Amino acid sequence: MPPPPTTSNGNAAAPPPATIPLSNALMTKLKPAKIFKGAVEPTPPSTPVARSHQGPRHITAITFDDRGDQVLTAAEDETFRLYSCKTGKHLKTLYSKKYGVDLPRFTHRHTTVVHASTKEDDTIRYHSLHDNKYLQYFKGHSGRVVSLEVSPIDDGFMSGSVDKTVRLWDLRAPTCRGLLNLPASPIVAYDSSGLVFAVGVNHYSRILLYDQANYDKDPFLTITLEDPTLALVSYPPRPIYMTSISFSPNAKYILVGCSGDAHYILDAFEGHLVAKLEGHVGLERRRIDAPQTIDPSKGNSGEEVSWTPDSKYVVSGSLNGKIIIWDVQNLPVRSGVVDLKTHPTRLQPLTTLDGHPGPSRCVRFNPRLAMIVSAGAELAFWLPDQSADNDEIAKELLRKK
Repeated sequence: MPPPPTTSNGNAAAPPPATIPLSNALMTKLKPAKIFKGAVEPTPPSTPVARSHQGPRHITAITFDDRGDQVLTAAEDETFRLYSCKTGKHLKTLYSKKYGVDLPRFTHRHTTVVHASTKEDDTIRYHSLHDNKYLQYFKGHSGRVVSLEVSPIDDGFMSGSVDKTVRLWDLRAPTCRGLLNLPASPIVAYDSSGLVFAVGVNHYSRILLYDQANYDKDPFLTITLEDPTLALVSYPPRPIYMTSISFSPNAKYILVGCSGDAHYILDAFEGHLVAKLEGHVGLERRRIDAPQTIDPSKGNSGEEVSWTPDSKYVVSGSLNGKIIIWDVQNLPVRSGVVDLKTHPTRLQPLTTLDGHPGPSRCVRFNPRLAMIVSAGAELAFWLPDQSADNDEIAKELLRKK
């Protein structure tokens, strides 16, 4: 038998961490392991912001570092808050009262993020969490940045703004290296290889797929998002308002997050509408008792829906505070010419977890750990409840006796 591996100092090396495959049983056993009630500062009652926001301040975005060790929140109180996913502890709070904070995204270093601004200007800022300093400013947008993503393979990132442009950047240079002009406000996403990126254009219901190396050429695929089942609800059907797009980690599908009561899954190679995810309440409104507007809008949507790292499940928040999980392992296979009149498979939730007292507007699955982080007016860490397994093991042992 070979000797156990040793480290450079002669001690036995620690065994590799155990991996847990995600399963339907595990996903239904997720429970809040830690809740941070004070994750957002309360709004002073005398300020006009309190009246306009109609309720408590919210966390607006969350981001994990590459290793899944840390999660960072951005909130309407103009703070970043950094937490350890392994210890469940709050590590530090950083303030950005001058510029505001939104859409933080970890770079490939666990001490730096890029983020959008909410006031003063529309500059993207490169921020060191270690010493709370700005390392670079990325100027060029003339409207608020509503979509921001970091390349999975290098120091590139891209942004979409209400000024109807997408800009491609590199952390090492303050000027943008690419510019796309679009007919409406865009949202952006990279695929897992970093070689392809997608741009969603609202009002036109189009998703444009570009080759990263030839972004100045026409998109190599244009997908039309059209849901024929909406005409069964009202006519004319209410338009779809896209607020996020994300490729599945296995690169087969595109998840389209929307502010209405459905999200969509598209085939990433030909553009077929594969599935419609139902069972949640869309985040177009800020409160559950607020009336719905005639025209669809972004509202608080954009950070509430995401894939699990194995592409088997989709997790989402909801206006009623629930956490919704869909099993997407058995999606129908479609090929050939795209028929926009074909009805998508309508998926109901695998499970619905009792979540927050207000909207659950940010929901993300940890890239390395069996853990969900959700946020609204508070922050919650969700872990599988193993006590149920222990009870079943005890019952089995008693039966054998």
